[in-house]
Amino acid sequence: MNKITKGILVATLMVGGALTACKQENVFHVKGNIDSAAGDTLFLEHRALAGTELLDSVILKKEGAFSFDQPAPKNPEFYQLRINNQVVTFAVDSMETLQVTADASDFYRTFTVSGSPVNDQLREVDALVQLTASQIHGLENKHKSALIDDMTFLAQLDSVLNDYKEKISRLVLGNPGSAAAYYAVFQKINNYLIFDPYNKQDYAMFGAVATSWNRYYPDTERTRHLYEFTMNALKTRRRQEQQQKLLQHAPMENGTGLPDIVLQEVNGSKVALSSLKGKVVLLDFVVYNANFSPKHNMELNRIYQQYKSKGFEIYQISFDSDEHFWKISASNLPWITVREPESVNARLLSMYNVREIPTAFILNREGDVISRVEDYNRLADELMKVF
Repeated sequence: MNKITKGILVATLMVGGALTACKQENVFHVKGNIDSAAGDTLFLEHRALAGTELLDSVILKKEGAFSFDQPAPKNPEFYQLRINNQVVTFAVDSMETLQVTADASDFYRTFTVSGSPVNDQLREVDALVQLTASQIHGLENKHKSALIDDMTFLAQLDSVLNDYKEKISRLVLGNPGSAAAYYAVFQKINNYLIFDPYNKQDYAMFGAVATSWNRYYPDTERTRHLYEFTMNALKTRRRQEQQQKLLQHAPMENGTGLPDIVLQEVNGSKVALSSLKGKVVLLDFVVYNANFSPKHNMELNRIYQQYKSKGFEIYQISFDSDEHFWKISASNLPWITVREPESVNARLLSMYNVREIPTAFILNREGDVISRVEDYNRLADELMKVF
């Protein structure tokens, strides 16, 4: 073999080797062993934005060994292994090899990925979500069984969610560009996002992840989706804040009005808030089965007797879950008393930006808000401005 031939051969081998190396470098590997799965099919799937996509599968032999190779993603991506309708999610950060072990008899609980901190964090998130969901389910059962009242349910629910958010926020802000951070902010309970993108505090978590991903993984599909999601949430929240300002600050412009309310009184007849136009109205959001309620209604009765002859009316909405208790409590009250059947879970509270109970609004004779009352010690003074 002459020198020229040798040179061509060496060059060819070098180029071929380089191409092979490139191919190897641009893939990730998932391999390991699944016990108790002889004859079962193991599926590798991509959890894409548009849905789950099947990538590969293998029928496991007695020893349970498997190996999958796939093109490496341009950004952290999410995949899952599925066997016998059991699914476990894992993340791939780059071109790497993930070593997996599990037992098919309890796939999720026994699933481990060796030497992958980001997947350890995903498991940590999953554990917190499961714990929080279990706690919320327990509270809901207690509430339905009347073991806790409405105010206690709301307080304990806030406590559970705030505890979850505090722990997850530390994980997210610790490394907002990670797969775990992205995964964490999109977790759901009862099909609702735990972090609310329309809440100003919760939105900060989405914003941190979106900013970091846009910096490290620009022009990728998941980054674009995250950016559009956060921007749409921001626009919606700003519109909501403008609407809330109308409910917080007096006066509202004539003709803007409030979302109308039509609810049933104790006798079963429906009364619309809009039907009271022409009167000065106190729109009162309350729970009768609460410690503050007796004193609250005694003070309202004093004010009602003082102004009712001047065209004053109270439209009091109960958010009690116990309808029987509400009927007994409201039956002798001299003003309009209605009940929201969805109780403290009602959308009406967010529509009127009610942050605490009791809260009231004073409406003028045209039906426009002229004052928001959260401190009822101010109620008499606010009404004196009208009459």
